[in-house]
Amino acid sequence: MGSYVDQSLTRNESVISRAQTSWIPTIIPVIIGILLLPFYGLGLLIIVPVLLRVWSTELALTNQRVIAKVGLIRRNTVELRIDKVESLGIHQGILGRIFNYGSIVIKGTGGTNTPIPNIKAPMQFRSIVNNHI
Repeated sequence: MGSYVDQSLTRNESVISRAQTSWIPTIIPVIIGILLLPFYGLGLLIIVPVLLRVWSTELALTNQRVIAKVGLIRRNTVELRIDKVESLGIHQGILGRIFNYGSIVIKGTGGTNTPIPNIKAPMQFRSIVNNHI
């Protein structure tokens, strides 16, 4: 099974940049999950969804679009042509500022805001997108 971004590419479309997902926000839920494993495996109810969300989040800039996907079973996708991207916002808490991760909020000309959570180096990705708009 290939990545959603790779499967979504059209003819003459190539990936310029891919954002990576940060593992930092998952540390506390994973630790709690590990501590709860001895109790009838309850920890798996915490660990599995957290890891699936990290592994299934994709964000990429191509020469034609911004493509984002969050989720595996309940999947949310956004594909915006570069000329339809109005802005890319960044939401970072204090830990996000310290460890350089945050949510990127993509706003298209239709007015919908789409947050893509826990992206590593969000300012750098936003800068790359802004240079190609």
